[in-house]
Order: sequence, then structure tokens, then C-alpha cells
Amino acid sequence: MTSEPTTPDDSYLRALTESTAAAVTAAEPLTSPHTGADAETAQRVSATVDDCAEALVALSRDLHAHPEEGFSEHRSVAALAELLRAHGHQAEIGVGGLGTALLASTPGTGGPHVGILAEYDALPGIGHGCGHNIICTTAAGGFLGAAAVAERLGGRVSLIGTPAEEGGGGKETLARAGVFDDVDVVLMLHPFSHDVAMHPFLGRRQLEMVFHGVGAHAAAQPFMGRNALDAAVAAYQGVAALRQQLPSSDRVHGVFTDGGARPNVIPERAALLFYVRSAHPDTLRDLADRMTRIAEGAAAMTGCGVELTWDGLPAYLPIRFNTALAARWAESQAARGRTALPPGIVPEFLTGSTDLGNLSYRMPAMHPMIKVSADTVALHTKEFAAAAGSADGDLAVVDGAMGLGLTAADYLADAELRVAVHAEFEASGGAIDVPSFFSAGSQ
Repeated sequence: MTSEPTTPDDSYLRALTESTAAAVTAAEPLTSPHTGADAETAQRVSATVDDCAEALVALSRDLHAHPEEGFSEHRSVAALAELLRAHGHQAEIGVGGLGTALLASTPGTGGPHVGILAEYDALPGIGHGCGHNIICTTAAGGFLGAAAVAERLGGRVSLIGTPAEEGGGGKETLARAGVFDDVDVVLMLHPFSHDVAMHPFLGRRQLEMVFHGVGAHAAAQPFMGRNALDAAVAAYQGVAALRQQLPSSDRVHGVFTDGGARPNVIPERAALLFYVRSAHPDTLRDLADRMTRIAEGAAAMTGCGVELTWDGLPAYLPIRFNTALAARWAESQAARGRTALPPGIVPEFLTGSTDLGNLSYRMPAMHPMIKVSADTVALHTKEFAAAAGSADGDLAVVDGAMGLGLTAADYLADAELRVAVHAEFEASGGAIDVPSFFSAGSQ
């Protein structure tokens, strides 16, 4: 007998869409008290981006048509480097120990230094369902625009290609290799269903639970076994019970990766893989501790052993906002006919995680969202992938490149803005030692 899954009721989604639309209409746009770059500088940035707009859109379409997964983005990074060369900039591929990382910088060693970040990895089976083709090309355009004025403003700008955001933590690997050591601020954007100046992304850790039992014949001598699958099921159920006690911003989701081979043999090994997410570094650490206790309890109640492996790939911290930077982004988007909304208008649970969070606890960072899809389309879907390769995606490439270039120029040109950016960062807690925040191999 075969049955079909039930269709989810979309009434909540429809109500949420209506209430969000009303909030968007009533929202006051984010504005900046700082003047940023002068008109002549802004015009130079804009003209440079306009000159390369056709090439940027063509690259976005090309990346979209040839998606590559994390750490395997060889074609993508080569295409990005070729666009930079065509516009007078040399790029080094393979920086920081990652074969698909890229670095291009304007000349000089002094003055304020802005890093503009490119991502170009895709999702298995979905392609650019997170729109990294747009992240890459807006970063390239923003770099070209800011590079045209950086020397005159007494500063520097770098384009840093960061592989494998989708789970691989390329930014954290590059940071540990020293790629960001002399960078003062980092800028990037993310495509989305709305224009938002600041949108929260959750911290995320990975936890593998491997339970070790004792194999036995499930019919003849079950009493001689210790069932690792029972321990894994108990752990999964324990996590399900935990969800009732979590803050609304926290998320835990997992899958069984091993549950035994045959029904007539009591499994001596079973395994689970969980993603553990939270809105703040401290609450993420607390949630990890609770997950550890669940695993240990499940092992004890079934007579099994348990092996916990945290963060086989780098953990992701949540994003720390920088309002001073985001407000300059909002000003640039207003000039393009977009309203970059402040936080709290678009529901904040419509989010995921990103390794940009790790950088945002090392230095001031900007990560606005730019609209490319209908309001109800979610990231990491085939529908969003289609939007990332659409005419609306093309428009976002140009608007986003303009915004990144202008925000970088604003930071380089406006000393008072720089003071405000860094004062806000320090008031939020300043830099933390990201690698040691979660001790390797522990919660």
C-alpha cells in the first residue's frame, strides 16, 4: 500500500505575508546622520559600476548556469578573476590555503582598508538556491566601483572571494590564515525576498552523536545486546522534547545517518547529525551544553557509549549588526528606488546561518538583504534559484554593486563615519577570540 503526504496548510503563511506587507508599507526607512563620500566621488563610483554593469550581469548568469558546490568552485572563481583582469585588476587564486579563495586589492599599504566579500558556491541539487551568483557579482562590481576612488581617498579596498559558505566555513578558515588581519571592515550583501538593511542570521554548530552498543542476535539472544539504535532514538526524542523549552529564535534539526544494517541484528552503532542554531553566542553555547546532556542521558539509559563530535567544519556565530554601515547602505539603495527596511519589519525567524557572522565578531561588518524574489519565496529552494537567475536578479546585481561600492567609498571618505562604525562595534562587545569561543571537541 502506498499513501501520499498531506499538503501543508498555507493559511499561516498567507496571514504572515499580509501582516508583513502591511508592516513594510508603514515602515520608516533607515537613514544615516553621516554625509559619506562627496558628490564627485559618488559619481565616479556610480559611473564605474554602470560601465561594467553588462559584464556583471553576464557573469551572474554564467555562474547561475554552471553551479559548483563548496570548495569545488574552480570554474566560478576563474570566471570572477577573468572579469577583474578585464577591468584592470589582477587577482590571486588559492589564498589562505583554500584552492578556490581569491584576493584582489588596490595598491598601497596605508589608510583604512575595506574588504568586500564574494561567495560563489551553490547547493547540491538546487544550484544557486541561495543566490550566491548575485553575491559574487555585486561584490565584484562594488570592488570595481570603490577601487576607482580608493587611492584618491587615501585608503584601500580588497575583493575577497570566500569559498564554501554553505556549510564549509570558508571565511573562518581564511580568517585563521590571516587573510583579514589588516582589514578594518567587511561588506557584502545577500539576495532575499525583501530589501532589508539589517536582518539577523543565527549562529550554527554541527553535532554528530555516535552511539556504541553491543551487537547480538535480535531473536535468539537480545538480552546479550545493547541497542545503539535505541539510544539514538531516545536522543532524537529528547531533542524533540527540548524544542518546547527553547527561545523562539533557537532551532535544532537533525537526521539519522546510521541505524544499523539488518532487523535481526541489534545495532552496535547508530549515529545522528544535528544542526544547532541560536541568535546569540552565549545562548548557542548553552544550547550546545543541553544537547550534550541529552546525548549522555540517552547513552546511560540504554547502556551504550556515546561519542560526540562538535563542529567537524567551523562553527558559525550569529551576525552582529553595525547600524552606522547599514544606514549608509540604506541611503545608497534609496537612490536606486529601493527601501532598505530596518530590523523587525520582516519576521526575523525567516533566516538561516552564515559564516559572515564569524567575521562580524572580529571587525565591523555589513550584510544587508536585497530583494530578488516574491515575498513568499524561501531561500534554498528551486523557486529562489529561479529568481536568482531572473530579470529581477539582474537588477539586484547592478543595484547591489552600486550600494557596496558607494558604502565602501563612504567609509573611506568620511572620518566621522569611521569613528561611529568602530565605536558601535566596541560598544557591542568588541572583538572576541572566535576560534576559542567554542573549545574544539567540546560544547
